Amino acid sequence: MPLTATDIAPKNIWSGRLSLQVQSEPPQSFSGGFEIKGGPSQGELMLNSPLGNTVLAARWSRQQATLYSGSETRHYASIDTLIEQSTGAALPVAALFDWLVGKETQSNGWKADLTHQPEGRIQARRINPLPQTELRILLDTPLR
Repeated sequence: MPLTATDIAPKNIWSGRLSLQVQSEPPQSFSGGFEIKGGPSQGELMLNSPLGNTVLAARWSRQQATLYSGSETRHYASIDTLIEQSTGAALPVAALFDWLVGKETQSNGWKADLTHQPEGRIQARRINPLPQTELRILLDTPLR
């Protein structure tokens, strides 16, 4: 069930395009539109194809995370576990929400470049531990 407007303040909703490159074997690559709501402890993420169709959705709380993909639903212990098992790389969810608001936070080998965050561009890389991973975000509504 999607989060409602009363669950999330308007300032906690971001949308745009993202690209994730994971240097695993075989390499993984994801790109498309996204909308993310909430925060590290409770939220919702929708990923869309270049044509605008919803490819997958995820919803999480402190108790569990659920992935919806087509007619398939999978449950995980946390959003971190869901992301790592789905993409092959651990993404720092708490740090990601900080990056979205321009707060420089490092997490487990990740280094974010927020130089262009006020224009809506975020880039983050993880070199160690493996696999090397790169995340690029272009927000629809940059902070100015």
